[in-house]
Amino acid sequence: MKASRIAAAGALAGTAVLALSVPAFAHVSVQPEGTAAKGGYAVVDFKVPNERDNASTTKLEVSFPTDHPLASAMPEAMDGWKIEVTKSKLDKPIELHGEKISEAVSKITWTADGKGVEPGYFQKFPVSIGQLPEDTDELAFKAIQTYSNKEVVRWIEVPQEGQEEPENPAPVLALSAAEEGHHGSSAADKASDSDDAEAAAAKTEAAEPAEPADSSDTTARVLGVVGIVVGALGVAYGVLAGRRRTDA
Repeated sequence: MKASRIAAAGALAGTAVLALSVPAFAHVSVQPEGTAAKGGYAVVDFKVPNERDNASTTKLEVSFPTDHPLASAMPEAMDGWKIEVTKSKLDKPIELHGEKISEAVSKITWTADGKGVEPGYFQKFPVSIGQLPEDTDELAFKAIQTYSNKEVVRWIEVPQEGQEEPENPAPVLALSAAEEGHHGSSAADKASDSDDAEAAAAKTEAAEPAEPADSSDTTARVLGVVGIVVGALGVAYGVLAGRRRTDA
């Protein structure tokens, strides 16, 4: 009887822990595909779970940080979703690859033109972003999730270090240390580096002395003579062996 009570209490405690832990995971979040290094570029996924049993997620609005504006933000085309990118003027222009940027993406909105994210499912919304800032460890993206029943959930509370996670936390992207030699380098820079490497390899190959043609011809002739000698010895051995058998 005592064992049954203990088992029941344990099951109840486990259920309570599970119930408390679900909200911590069931919210809009953002994660990089690979790494999101400071000063570089990254593809990030905004993961949107459906938390309702009787409605689908039909709209997602993600606001981009204004304290660390991103000059480039390109969403991936998605079947079943209409995508709108909103840009805003910057209070202070930023420099990117030697050019002054006076506006940046302030919001991306995905609106379902189909069923959206149905109950029991989640969906990822990929975006290529950059150049990532080098003077912060994380970026907060406030998100608004709208359901087919017109319910709106605002994931806009930025978690604070040393405090409990808020009820409706905003998606936060953690930035890794800048990769050595890739401080915001562009694809064009990488292509230039690749071309330089190929040119250097070509010069090295041209500088290496080629094997003299005379040497190759001499080697071929020697091998040919050796082959003829070996063949003749084999024929002579066969003739001698045949005579011995006849004499016997």
